[in-house]
Amino acid sequence: MYQDQLHRIIVLPEAPQRIVSLVPSQTELLYTLGLEQEVVGITKFCVHPDSWFRSKTRIGGTKNVRMDAIKALSPDLIIANKEENTAADVEALMETYPVWVSDIHTLEDACEMITGIGAITRKAEAANQLAAGIRQRFAALPPLPAPIPAAYLIWRDPWMAAGGDTFIHHMLQRCGLQNIFSGIPRYPAIDAGQLAASGCRLVLLSSEPYPFKEKHIAEIQAILPEARVLLVDGEMFSWYGSRLLEAPAYFTDLLSSLQSSA
Repeated sequence: MYQDQLHRIIVLPEAPQRIVSLVPSQTELLYTLGLEQEVVGITKFCVHPDSWFRSKTRIGGTKNVRMDAIKALSPDLIIANKEENTAADVEALMETYPVWVSDIHTLEDACEMITGIGAITRKAEAANQLAAGIRQRFAALPPLPAPIPAAYLIWRDPWMAAGGDTFIHHMLQRCGLQNIFSGIPRYPAIDAGQLAASGCRLVLLSSEPYPFKEKHIAEIQAILPEARVLLVDGEMFSWYGSRLLEAPAYFTDLLSSLQSSA
């Protein structure tokens, strides 16, 4: 018996041989754990690794799962996430298949997810080593000496930011950045007036889900002429699988850049 992050018990007497992943960052984790043959289905957003993206069966998106495609794959385990997948889809799948659901807000949640998936896929040793490596690298991440009021934008028209109960917010905290929208849940829509009056000194424009580019920097700079505006790799701030092993080095470079230009 195995417990997921919704505290549900999943009974899986034997190692799963046909896994479907509904979450991009967890798909990459399954690859890192060496489950090449076992993973048979992924979403159209599971772009890492590229070899899987090109070869594995795609079962729709994270929020518009194709039930017929999943049925055709006859999975013996489905990996899902509370935020990225819809409750209706997950509940429908639970009626037929074993479904392991993650619920992630912090780095420790992510490490527990990694070890939990490692256990249920019988890759516990590799998963435990990965989680330990992630914890070690984050422990060595030097935060900024003084917090910088910052906003992390994920969408344009309307502007949308990462609020205080998100994994992105936790990553900002680990960097020593003060999320100016920490008092608002989820991903609030904000207007130019709110941003201008926020006291924000740093705006991070994510590469996903909205693909911010250089041309969008000027739009924010017009609202906050004194703030610094940077494009950042959204996967480093929001992918909570094995990519977390790379995130501390990315954050270290980012923070070094901020300090050198202060």
